[in-house]
Amino acid sequence: MDTTLQDPLVGQVLDGRYRVDARIAVGGMATVYRAVDTRLDRILALKVMHPSLAADASFVERFIREAKSVARLAHPNVVQVFDQGAEGAYVYLAMEYIAGCTLRDVLRERGALQPRAALDILEPVLAALGAAHRAGFVHRDMKPENVLIGDDGRVKVADFGLVRAVDSVTNTTGTVLGTVSYLAPEQIEDGVADPRVDVYACGILLYEMLTGEKPHDGDSPAIVLYKHLHDDVPPPSSAVAGMAYELDELVASATARNPELRPHDAVALLARAREARGRLGDAQLDAVPPQALASEHDNADDRTSVIPRAPVMPRPLPVDGDGDADPVRHTTRFRSPPPLPPRRRGALPRGPMTIVVAVLLVLGLGAGVWYINSGQFTKVPPLLTKTEQQARDRLADAGLDVGRVEEAYSDTVERGRVIATDPKAGARIRGNDSVSLTVSRGPQTVRVPDLDGYPLDKARSLLEDEGLKPGMTTREFSETVAAGSVISTEPGKGTEVRTDSAVALTVSKGSPVDVPDVAGDELRDARAELEEAGLKVKVAAERVNSEHDAGEVARQSPAPGRQAAEGDTVTLTLSKGPEMIEVPDVVGDSVDDARERLEGAGFRVKEDRGLLGLFGDTVKDQSVDGGDTAPKGSTITLGIR
Repeated sequence: MDTTLQDPLVGQVLDGRYRVDARIAVGGMATVYRAVDTRLDRILALKVMHPSLAADASFVERFIREAKSVARLAHPNVVQVFDQGAEGAYVYLAMEYIAGCTLRDVLRERGALQPRAALDILEPVLAALGAAHRAGFVHRDMKPENVLIGDDGRVKVADFGLVRAVDSVTNTTGTVLGTVSYLAPEQIEDGVADPRVDVYACGILLYEMLTGEKPHDGDSPAIVLYKHLHDDVPPPSSAVAGMAYELDELVASATARNPELRPHDAVALLARAREARGRLGDAQLDAVPPQALASEHDNADDRTSVIPRAPVMPRPLPVDGDGDADPVRHTTRFRSPPPLPPRRRGALPRGPMTIVVAVLLVLGLGAGVWYINSGQFTKVPPLLTKTEQQARDRLADAGLDVGRVEEAYSDTVERGRVIATDPKAGARIRGNDSVSLTVSRGPQTVRVPDLDGYPLDKARSLLEDEGLKPGMTTREFSETVAAGSVISTEPGKGTEVRTDSAVALTVSKGSPVDVPDVAGDELRDARAELEEAGLKVKVAAERVNSEHDAGEVARQSPAPGRQAAEGDTVTLTLSKGPEMIEVPDVVGDSVDDARERLEGAGFRVKEDRGLLGLFGDTVKDQSVDGGDTAPKGSTITLGIR
């Protein structure tokens, strides 16, 4: 059964712009719908706050404030927020729609993932969280359900509904927010949340991807919370034999129970993840864990390029000396030597000197082959996130020289540390060759331009010219700024921000127009009054029963008294007349019984006691006889004697 058919918002148009097509998911704070932006003709996701929460003005204010904060991120791995608004009891966010699945779907379908696939998902998640952390926000609810994997393989972090500014997060007044399986110990114990709680949750995510199961489980949430507080997360190798030590170390550092021992934010953990990847060979990255389900290997119609479409088996070691396998592990199967030819008559016996010469020849030949194949080569050591001096020292220890040293901007690696090498870590090069380094200059920053008064399209173009991204657009009424032009920006003009940061725009809806009350008017009169006020009129196809006569306006949206922008559309629903229902016969009943029966049938009740009925309690007559019909909601007068 399609439950969306029971949802009153499905099929409606919010704010005269967003047509709600289907319900996607329901959460504790809001419901998410698939919708169409009828102005731009694009599909998007509409997150609508539950009406019960929308009645709380402080909660709505927080919802909008945090939505603006998230919109400032505009990171390629964060679900983008386009717009925010409200209509009646519905407060909503218009967001990017991602066609695909969640990480939870992938884990349910495939069990444990190969390390390469796990890191391919973890790294963009950390990049998204790193952008949030550097902008001063904490997600606080990282879990597989909030990691979206698009059909095109893009990974995005969703649901920043619990996001809070770092400097405002102290504790949650006794209420623990988040999902118990991914909560950090300090969240459970003190309600405290800083970037390291997201680091902890990502460590749990990595463990779950590598092993196919959560590290802490139990029959009740209380047991799971207890384990987070008192038990260390086990190494993935305890569940998957042969798991690389680097991955054990990565999980251990991210999930340390003492937050002081964890990487300080997602950017630092991302650097460690990349360094760990650089130390792993293809065989370790592509090893298929025994907990992987068969669908991981057999599913040809893969929904994401992040997850390998088929298991990548370890490559066989070369036996001809032309491959790039580690020479220590390179083995050759020796055959028995051929039989010696028969000794000729008169030949001198081979003495000790002959044997020594033969041994020296064999050793020399072997050494020559080894040097040609492997001895003259070495591997580039992993240098990412090292300081320039540390990188130079490591290269010197490996017998390599430093080539060019260049600088480049980086949003994830702090100034002075290595962000790339040429050749890359693990590559085989000849001894005494040089390795070029690219060192971080830190994030590139620009100033937010003054966009006040610019039309929206021009303002967006100016932001892009400065290397910034247009963030969420919020519309407000203004008596001084023309409709469609920018009132203000967040961050404000002149603020120094990183390149590629998002800037939220507040755009004028023009002078406000009070929506007139046209309920009960004929359609022609209602249309004329609304158009005179500068509003457009749309008539709903459906008609409803109401107290008004057929053809008159039964209801309108927006409601009368609300403010609208000039040119906005008011939807009118016409009446098909009152619903006629049968009137119960209550003559002879007590007043209380008569009232209960009539009101239960949908009528209003009026008592007429006269002079003789002041103390009476019996109905003697009724204004509409029992068995006749009357409009639902109309008043029935009772004569009491």
